[in-house]
Amino acid sequence: MSERQPTLRERRHSETQRLIQAHAVRLFTDHGYDAVTVADVAEAAGVSAMTVYRRFPTKEDLVLIDQPAQLIAEHVAASSATQPLVRRVGSALIAAATASTGSNGGEPAANERFLRDCLRLMVSTPALRARHLDSQYVLQQAIVEALGEDASDPDAAFRAQAATSACIAAMHTALTHWVEDDGHTELPELIAQALTASFGDDIIAAHQKD
Repeated sequence: MSERQPTLRERRHSETQRLIQAHAVRLFTDHGYDAVTVADVAEAAGVSAMTVYRRFPTKEDLVLIDQPAQLIAEHVAASSATQPLVRRVGSALIAAATASTGSNGGEPAANERFLRDCLRLMVSTPALRARHLDSQYVLQQAIVEALGEDASDPDAAFRAQAATSACIAAMHTALTHWVEDDGHTELPELIAQALTASFGDDIIAAHQKD
């Protein structure tokens, strides 16, 4: 069965949403997050403030990037349950970073710059750091569910949570370095390096063979 294509209305909705967010991130980067209002963003994007609020209920939502939780969870769920937990999660994180940054030949530098600008704002703005932590928790829960461990087994659930938390912490370290280094090293490679530092070479060797 072929995948359903988005309707014209859905495409226009997505385009407007991307336009608003692009202007918001540019303004926040140039003038500072606290100095820019939602009205400023609406004016720059050529839409009404109500249109902005319909798509981004809070000012923080203008910066937050939807964690590719569904994509990561799908990678995890599709992986072999015989593999170690950290290998399953780590490989999924690398695959998602590859898709998000265009490192596999997709959308190139523009995506990377936008992603780095968003991450830079999240790191430097206290209100955004708090929301970013919330999104990390949502990602963790999605991955744990995708691992498919028996929820009725407290030990299995604990192992899944511990492995996922450790992998996400390694990814966060890679993301922070990627922003500070202005993307000189590709994000998937940095995540791979962070995972190797945490768990050893085996996790990356297995990923490269897949």
